[in-house]
Amino acid sequence: MRVGIVSLMHESNTFLRAPTTIANFEQDQLLRGEEVRRLEGSHHEIGGFFAGLKEAEIEAVPVLAARAIPSGRISAATFRQMIGMMHSQLDLADRLDGVLVAPHGAAVSEVEFDVDGWWLEELRCRFPANVPIIGTLDPHGNLSPKMIGATDALIAYRTNPHLDQRERGMQAAQLMARTLRGEARPTQAAAFPPMAINIERQRTSESPCLEQHQFADAMLKRPKVLANSLMLGFPYADVPEMGSAVIVVIDGDRAEAQSLANEWGEFLWSRREQFVGKLTAVSDAIEFAATHDGPICLLDMGDNVGGGSPGDGTILARELNARGIGPAFVCLFDPEAVARAETAGSASNLHFALGGKTDSLHGEPLEADFRVASLHDGTFEEPVVRHGGYQSFDQGRTAVVQTDSGLTIMLTSRRVPPFSLRQITAFGVDPAAFRVLVAKGVHAPVAAYAPVCKHLLRVNTPGVTTADLSRLEFQHRRRPMFPFELETTWKPEK
Repeated sequence: MRVGIVSLMHESNTFLRAPTTIANFEQDQLLRGEEVRRLEGSHHEIGGFFAGLKEAEIEAVPVLAARAIPSGRISAATFRQMIGMMHSQLDLADRLDGVLVAPHGAAVSEVEFDVDGWWLEELRCRFPANVPIIGTLDPHGNLSPKMIGATDALIAYRTNPHLDQRERGMQAAQLMARTLRGEARPTQAAAFPPMAINIERQRTSESPCLEQHQFADAMLKRPKVLANSLMLGFPYADVPEMGSAVIVVIDGDRAEAQSLANEWGEFLWSRREQFVGKLTAVSDAIEFAATHDGPICLLDMGDNVGGGSPGDGTILARELNARGIGPAFVCLFDPEAVARAETAGSASNLHFALGGKTDSLHGEPLEADFRVASLHDGTFEEPVVRHGGYQSFDQGRTAVVQTDSGLTIMLTSRRVPPFSLRQITAFGVDPAAFRVLVAKGVHAPVAAYAPVCKHLLRVNTPGVTTADLSRLEFQHRRRPMFPFELETTWKPEK
């Protein structure tokens, strides 16, 4: 048996103006054919695909693995180029008995709202109905009926931070093996309660997500249930599919799969008020930092790089600097400032205007006198399983600068989400030396920062990834939808 591996992953923030281009994929990951084998030992689901197929003695046929760091809509030209690339690589792959897929679930292009549904349908049309298509999803995707209809089974990660990606990849590969051997006939259905789960409420090890996965685990013990998944949704993609969903995969009976999906959907809907965000204002977070022992991690939700934000937001940095709360650490994407620091050289003193250069949503530039403490190439490795499943990172040329008052800022030439503590420790920065560490994320940085911080506080900063969804101007989302329209009612389709 020969099973293809296809991945096209992007989390598209439609509130950003700049499009995502082929250069963004080339900078992050664009692997064709045998190049995909570079991910064989990774913590990513593709690593799980390879491991699961090897265990089942099925030949893995790598086709395409493309990923760009979360950013704006995929440009029309890039969308066409990526789909063409997928088809040309499939032509080279010859006969396939099945296909393992790894979409993200929240990709949007300038010409197509549901990119993942679109390319999965393209894939489905290439093969006879008896060729199974089974895959994984990021629970931050916006599930669509197209995605469900084009595949035999989709399995979302069960953890946030995402630490189980390789495990889910292995699960998908094992289900593929059972399907090809005739031991299972996966059939899936989904329910789509019209609700947006606030990102602040999405930590899977805590309530209210914890109870949802306890419900799901109990369902897995029922006869014929092969898998089930909670889709948390991605509210920063303004598309008709935006919102929550649940998936149930069972052995052979679609009516029963739909019944179970409806049952879970109703359970989720009945607890919708638990998923309304509990938001901490910037002023309250700064006061907390001023009155509690550190290290304290302030999670900058409005400038969440893992959700597509610019990464140069200065709101928390400016407040910490103005109040003299420190020592404090902040990482900012600012290639221009890195270039200035490199020209001046290490140990130089410069007056910088840092960050706040992408737009006016995330704070004005922070002006102060800084000393250039160190300069680096910006590459680092993460040996431990962390959110995203990747081990090699490149944040471009990097400069660490410091004020006399105790503010340390790491300046990077590329946007890299704070998934790994090696992002700072690899460059001589000791997290234990700070009272406050700002991490531009919500839950993804927790796996890295929790071991070194006494407190983690999610802060309701403004920006393109704000947790206060009332600040975002939606044009295409479902209506009515809770909590935007509080009187929304819902009954699942039978």
